[in-house]
Amino acid sequence: MIRTGLILAFGVIAAQGALAGNLSGCTYKGIPLYGKVKVVTSFPDIKVKVVKSFPDLKVKRVSAFPNQCGQWQFVDAFADFKVQFVESFADIKIQYVDAFPGVR
Repeated sequence: MIRTGLILAFGVIAAQGALAGNLSGCTYKGIPLYGKVKVVTSFPDIKVKVVKSFPDLKVKRVSAFPNQCGQWQFVDAFADFKVQFVESFADIKIQYVDAFPGVR
């Protein structure tokens, strides 16, 4: 019984580590996590889930100059990358903030 619990605990930790492994600094699979962002319903570069706690990235919405980690300017054209908001099977989890954006 204890062995099963330990295996389950290590599996959860490994799964969390696998997601964190995809974030390298302020990038996800080579895509910088700042800049101009277009929201799409299909064929995204990144699938994103919005959470209220324990995010992979804290995002601050800006209206211009999104040049620091976690600063996103939402646009309709000429985006740096595309995101799709999902409830499950997300690539990264984000939390919207008013200050101190970036990787936790």
